[in-house]
Amino acid sequence: MTEIVHVVRSDGFAGVESFVAQLARAQAQQGDRVAVIGGEPTRMRGVLGHAVPHAPAATVPDVIRALLALPSPPDVLNVHMTAAEVATTLALALRRWRSVPAVVATCHFAARRGSGTWRGGRLVAAVAERRVVSQIAVSRFVAEAVGGSPHVVYPGLARREAPRAPRRPVVLVAQRLEPEKRTEDAVRVFAESGVGARGWRLQIAGDGSSRNHLTELVARLGIAASTDFLGRRQDIASLMDGAAILLAPTPGEGLGLAVLEAMAGGLPVLAAGSGGHVETVGTVTEGQLYANLPDAAARLAALAEDESGRAAYGAALQRAQRERFTLERQVADTAAVYRSAMEAMA
Repeated sequence: MTEIVHVVRSDGFAGVESFVAQLARAQAQQGDRVAVIGGEPTRMRGVLGHAVPHAPAATVPDVIRALLALPSPPDVLNVHMTAAEVATTLALALRRWRSVPAVVATCHFAARRGSGTWRGGRLVAAVAERRVVSQIAVSRFVAEAVGGSPHVVYPGLARREAPRAPRRPVVLVAQRLEPEKRTEDAVRVFAESGVGARGWRLQIAGDGSSRNHLTELVARLGIAASTDFLGRRQDIASLMDGAAILLAPTPGEGLGLAVLEAMAGGLPVLAAGSGGHVETVGTVTEGQLYANLPDAAARLAALAEDESGRAAYGAALQRAQRERFTLERQVADTAAVYRSAMEAMA
């Protein structure tokens, strides 16, 4: 049994927090003793259940306090994103445990530490990096971007069955509405494809700073009557079960948990042909990866017309998820990294 504490400085629940919660729960089910610091409490608790302790941590000081409150040192501190690394470094400097935990950093994004806009970020990140014993990257794409030879461990999902009810003519986009997610591209692709005139709808699940801009854009493009802004939703799996196509427009996605969720449910995916999408959608022969927006619009129009082709493609994606992206494999591969990190600390 390994004692593990996952650390993420966050009061939200998006891709990283979902990743942490699902992995922590799976590790606990495998017999490890696991706790989580960070993430929106209600959503985290909904995934973790009562077997995995959770402490909120919206700020770096919150993380430090939670770490200092631990009754004993865990074997592994698995930190997620730079702010958690910084907070963990400070906490370890303040609390001198007789046995020092192995710090393992999971890299979720294709960017080096401290590459944000804060001028002191690189220096602080460099100091935090010295505490990290081993790194995990969620894809080869991320591993190449962050450097330092991290171990690639793909996220996994529990087995899901495709819905029995017929899928409706819906193109679903499920992501934060922020500029870097390129939701605008999805809107333009739907408009250019012309599928709205054939009875298809565009559903956008998510919220963020781009919401008003996107609302204005769908009006300018003449697809407001075919577009539904659903806001932030907790029933993404149900939305996917009711949709016919997931459109994933982010070109620099580290891997894309929404894409994995669609694959698990047999939902056809049309994705930007770069980043982590190459390692998910791109692993099947039928993989629908687009090079540019006109290509995406043509592919969407073709998919909308081919119901049997969509069914076969969705089944191929589901097989790929069950072969390559399982929780069992993720837990086992993560445990191997932990063992190596603990041996390095011995």
